[in-house]
Amino acid sequence: MAINQAYAQYNNSKIMTASPAELSLMLYEGAIKFCNIAIMGIEQKDIEKAHINIIKANNIIMEFQITLDRKYPVAQEFENVYDYIYNRLVEANMKKDKEIVEEVLLHLRGLRDTWKEVMRLTKTT
Repeated sequence: MAINQAYAQYNNSKIMTASPAELSLMLYEGAIKFCNIAIMGIEQKDIEKAHINIIKANNIIMEFQITLDRKYPVAQEFENVYDYIYNRLVEANMKKDKEIVEEVLLHLRGLRDTWKEVMRLTKTT
């Protein structure tokens, strides 16, 4: 129990001290993790596990949509991508379709990797 509390405190501290860019990266990582767990749930025929984790991933996508800074033209492109991912996750949840979640994972990994590169480039300039 004490180890779990220490881990929770560490994670909370990590979140509280993270920059906005690091928080976005954590959200991408979280969505990827939840999609992976959803796939395991689908494979194990654990409908509840799949459902809960697809919802968690979709909640992260909604957070990205809500926090888009729409004063930049590129925001509309991100909105379109997030809408697509959100709708695919809804479909995957209704059908418990592993292939759709795997497709979403490809998009999320691409977004995460692009975000990492942006973070790297902005640190060196």
